[in-house]
Amino acid sequence: MMNKKILVTGGDGKFAQVLKKKNKILNLFFASKKECNITNIKSIEKIIKKIKPKIILHTAAISRPMKIHDQNFTKSIEVNIIGTANLVKVCHKYKIKLIYFSTGYVYAGTKGNYSEEESVKPFNNYAISKLGGECSVAMYKNSLILRITMTEKPFLFKYAYSNVFANFMFHEDLVNILPKILNEKGILNIGGKAQSVFNFAKKNKPKVKKIKLKNKKSLPFNQTMNLIKLNRILKKTKLNQFL
Repeated sequence: MMNKKILVTGGDGKFAQVLKKKNKILNLFFASKKECNITNIKSIEKIIKKIKPKIILHTAAISRPMKIHDQNFTKSIEVNIIGTANLVKVCHKYKIKLIYFSTGYVYAGTKGNYSEEESVKPFNNYAISKLGGECSVAMYKNSLILRITMTEKPFLFKYAYSNVFANFMFHEDLVNILPKILNEKGILNIGGKAQSVFNFAKKNKPKVKKIKLKNKKSLPFNQTMNLIKLNRILKKTKLNQFL
């Protein structure tokens, strides 16, 4: 599996850049938007024929700023939903495994400890667009959907919420996990320890200041995910030391 060619969409994105720098194991080929425009099937097929990957790691998406998914939701649909569906069709045609980067925001974010089997209720338009992508990926059985909660390192902000809970981890943490989940299929929650955003942030940024979220409509208060399935996989591979 480690020698199989893996094509990474969104090759000029933030996570892809960390993956390019930190990866020491996987046989990766990074495609920029120009090299692989997921809204154009001919563009996808062109690079598929050139690289001949066995796996596509689909990281290309519109994410931040979140308001773009309200202000220009048609673009969100075009890239996150239709673009993903295009990849599914091409992967099916060429018998390529697809690993899709989704988000923990597909859960309601009210009670926390969400397992992969629970019902979803996307929190905002961004989450709706990622769930739309999930729907097409789920129809293709040779696929893996990753519901991820991660952020850049160092922590970007001066303030962090003490009453908002999630499973944040840094990009490089996912880089360490990826080689051990390539054989998995279905849906998998990916994240770090369940804790407040403030507690997560202060470990990396000691001077971060604590604040409380008052508007429940602006962010999910408890987005934590159940990581039993992930821990079981990592326990086999001895990579669960930070969870």
